Amino acid sequence: MTTWVLLRGLMREQRHWGEFPALFQAAMARQDIVTLDFPGNGSLHTLTSATSVEDMAEHCRNHLKESGHAPPYRVLALSLGAMVAVAWAEAHPAELEKLVLINTSLAPHNPFHHRLRPQNYPALLRFLVLGTTAQREALVLRLTSKQAGTDRATGILEKWVGYARQYPISRSNILRQLLAAMRYRAPDAAPTVPMLLLAGAQDSLVNPQCSIALAKKWHCAIRVHPDAGHDLPLDDAVWVARQVKEWLESDAS
Repeated sequence: MTTWVLLRGLMREQRHWGEFPALFQAAMARQDIVTLDFPGNGSLHTLTSATSVEDMAEHCRNHLKESGHAPPYRVLALSLGAMVAVAWAEAHPAELEKLVLINTSLAPHNPFHHRLRPQNYPALLRFLVLGTTAQREALVLRLTSKQAGTDRATGILEKWVGYARQYPISRSNILRQLLAAMRYRAPDAAPTVPMLLLAGAQDSLVNPQCSIALAKKWHCAIRVHPDAGHDLPLDDAVWVARQVKEWLESDAS
């Protein structure tokens, strides 16, 4: 059975996928879906976060091996998770069969002001490091999703605050994950693993030009959602699953 590995981003855990894994599994004809937490996040919140993307990739490899999931894997990854997927593909390409990268940004291919929009710097510094749990989660929702301000927002925030209080992430681990993202340098040439890029045109956190520029440089497929933000699986899970399914069918033909 094909194993899909789902990786999320900075400060997020596997529960933040919400209903997406079940929907995605149905779209992929019931293929095996594995969601992982990075050390410092979610069920692993008591561990110290890695300060390198490469170490995060090694954690994923080791966890999958220990849990009995054999390669090759297909990886769908968002934001920081997509950096981890690229590092994994560079170091161990034979282990990966397909990559789907969502709203990623990679140095040196994307400028820093595109990788993190400058207008967000003050709020990020104030709330991510010094704010309360509720303030931090509200900021994350506002920056990453077009659901902020909708009827869904209250329910989403209640869940996210509950997750954060059950499995609190330390400020030191937030900074360690930020450091890992800032330090990572992607290869000049594209990984040899077939790759699809997905981006939200209304991403308030990362400029979608990052994905567009990367697709052009690496000559890989890209699909851009006209209305979604950074957390594409939250904003339009059906669209994400459909794009992946159509890409796989096109690739097979």
